[in-house]
Amino acid sequence: MKTDQPVALVTGASSGIGRAAALALAQAGFQVVGTSRNAAGVTPVDGVRFLDLDVAGDASVAATVGQVIEWFGRIDVLVNNAGIGSAGAAEESSLAQDQRVFDINVFGVIRMTKAVLPHMRAQGGGRIINTSSILGFIPAPYMAVYAASKHAIEGYSESLDHEVREHGVRVLLVEPAVTNTGFEANAMQPDRPLPVYAEQRHITDQVMAEAFKDGDDPATVAKAIVAAATDPKPKLRYAAGPRAGRISTLRRVVPARAFDKQIRKFNRLAG
Repeated sequence: MKTDQPVALVTGASSGIGRAAALALAQAGFQVVGTSRNAAGVTPVDGVRFLDLDVAGDASVAATVGQVIEWFGRIDVLVNNAGIGSAGAAEESSLAQDQRVFDINVFGVIRMTKAVLPHMRAQGGGRIINTSSILGFIPAPYMAVYAASKHAIEGYSESLDHEVREHGVRVLLVEPAVTNTGFEANAMQPDRPLPVYAEQRHITDQVMAEAFKDGDDPATVAKAIVAAATDPKPKLRYAAGPRAGRISTLRRVVPARAFDKQIRKFNRLAG
């Protein structure tokens, strides 16, 4: 099945942003392989092959990347989209739970990147597109560990991009705002809840539920991912939609004290 078409590998493609991205890349002319922890249970997507993948497992990552190379002889684009949410006050989650979030959201990206980089360097080009978030550059009370994982991806991606650019490889960030995917419903809840945070945690859950209900369509993020995959002169960061663009601009231009006040107001925090 060797091909002259560009090949894209999309993690976390069974639903939401990943599914929309896989479909959009296929429509843009890519041979697309999507991954899921249980590929057999995934509803088919036109033009997309599915493979099982656990981004938290070294052997699983190696097997999946190896299979794609065996099929097509190349990987031109890797979209690191698989991730997990977490909610609750930072004090309420065990270290083991925090490590689980990082093992998927951060080390999952690192595992996949290390697996594809040798192939991309050998072929003289490629793009690694990491799904970050506006929470990669703004604070998120009662989502501190998740925000920390996205901040980590921002630093990793920008640093790595400088290292591999001379080899024809780019590492790019797509930064969605709140997206209507049901992501919040599957977020990991704190395993050590404390009464002192219960009321504010409940308020924050309500705030986020309202925000997600009015969130962007996953297709908005998919459009940004396709742009990152195909732009002749790619940007380091792609704000996924007008809302993400506005928040990115505000973060840069609004004075720190005023921005801090707005974060507290949005999250209905006292003081």
